[in-house]
Amino acid sequence: MREFTDAEGRRWRASPRQDDSKGVDYKGRLFLVLERADGPGGEAYALPEVRWNSERTAERTISTMSAVELRRRLRSALGRGEGRLAG
Repeated sequence: MREFTDAEGRRWRASPRQDDSKGVDYKGRLFLVLERADGPGGEAYALPEVRWNSERTAERTISTMSAVELRRRLRSALGRGEGRLAG
């Protein structure tokens, strides 16, 4: 898990989440989720195109992503208007 701020200064959290629809297939079972770390509402967006096979790999990748990359991914998710998770 990693926190970052968007262009407006709002705090967000990037973390992996498990895709339970994969069953026993571990290939690509984790995907990236960006969720508000401040304020009410629990706004969260799934980015299913960013996937990992293990929690360890996901955590390592997220921890090494730059704030610029995380903001770019957030803008993409917000712009598409898809992938919003129930809060």
